[in-house]
Amino acid sequence: MQIRDITSALEELAPLQYAQDFDNVGLLVGNHQENVTGVLITLDCLESVVDEAIEKKCNLIVTFHPIIFSGLKHLRETDYVRRTVVKAIKNNIAIYATHTALDMAHGGVSHRMGSQLQLQNVKTLIPENGLLHKLSIHVPQDHLEIVREAIFQAGAGKISNYSDCSFTTSGTGTFQPGEQSQPFSGKSGQRSTVDEYNLEVILLPHKKKEILSAMQDTHPYEEISYQIIKLENEYNRIGMGAIGELPNAISQDDFLATIKNVFNSGVVRSSLSRKRNIKKVAVLGGSGAFAIKNALQAGADAFVTADLKYHDFFQGENILLCDVGHYESEQFTKNLLQEYLTEKFSNFAILCAQAQTNPVNYT
Repeated sequence: MQIRDITSALEELAPLQYAQDFDNVGLLVGNHQENVTGVLITLDCLESVVDEAIEKKCNLIVTFHPIIFSGLKHLRETDYVRRTVVKAIKNNIAIYATHTALDMAHGGVSHRMGSQLQLQNVKTLIPENGLLHKLSIHVPQDHLEIVREAIFQAGAGKISNYSDCSFTTSGTGTFQPGEQSQPFSGKSGQRSTVDEYNLEVILLPHKKKEILSAMQDTHPYEEISYQIIKLENEYNRIGMGAIGELPNAISQDDFLATIKNVFNSGVVRSSLSRKRNIKKVAVLGGSGAFAIKNALQAGADAFVTADLKYHDFFQGENILLCDVGHYESEQFTKNLLQEYLTEKFSNFAILCAQAQTNPVNYT
C-alpha cells in the first residue's frame, strides 16, 4: 500500500479544495508513491512526534495542524518547525495535514465535539454556499441508463442523505457533422435530428473530474453536449461549526462542569452567568470568535469554542460563551481520524501519537 492510498481516503473525508484560502493542507513532506510502513496520527507534528514515528516504524504522520504554515526560506534548524521538517526528511517520513479541510467536512472536528457532548439533531452551524453544481448532459435514448449509472458510480447525484438523484426530460437534438468529424450517427454535411434526453444531476466540485471522466467514457458522441451551472443553494453538509441539542436541558453550572470534564480542560473561561438553562448548543473547534454571531442567530443557549479574547465575552449577554482551550476543543480529532482510517484499512495498524503536543500549561 502506498501513501497515496491513505491520502486519497483522507481526501474523501476532507476534500482539500474546501480548506480555507490561508491554509496549507495536503502532503507537506514526502511523496505519494512511497510504500507505507505505518501511520501515526497527531494534532500537531513536533520533533517528539517524529521521534515516536521513528520508534514505531511509521513513515507517514497525519497531523491536523500543518507544521509548515507559511513559506520556509531556509531549512537551517533554527526553530521547532525547521527542526521537525528536517528530521522528518532525514528519516524518510511523510507529513500530511488536514486542518480546515477537516473543519469544513461533515462529521469533522466540530461534529466530533458535538458527539462528545451527546448533542442530538446536529447540523452545520455555518453552511457553505455556492458549492453545489448542476450537470446537464444531452444523451441519446439508448445510452441514457449507461451514462446515468456511470456518473452515479463516480459520485454524481448525491444530496445530503440521498443518492442516485437525477432528473430527465425528453427532447429533440440537431447537429450537422463537419468533414473531419466521426459522428456516432448521421453523415458529414447533413443535418441530423435525434431523440435525446437531458440528464440532470447535482455534483460537488471535488468529484467533478471523476464524474466528467465517467461521462466521457460512456457517452457515445464524439462531441458531448453538456453544461455545468454553479448553484447558490445552501449545502448543510459542508461548513464550519455544528449545532444541536442536549438530551435534556441542564443548568449553566452543570453545563460548565460537563464541558470541563468532557474536554478535560484545566480551565473553562465563560461569559457572565445569566442563570438560564442550557439546551441548544453550538460548537466550533479551535479559534471560533468569528462564529459568535452565527451561534446567536441560530438561537444557541451556549457556544463552546476556543481562543476567545477579552472583548469577545461582551457578546455573551444572550448566550453562554465558553472557551475550553484550543487543544482541548480539537483533541478528539485524533480519534476521529484513527477510527476513519481503521475502518478504511482494517488490516493495517493506524496509531495515535502518545507524545504530548499541547503547548499550554495550567497551574
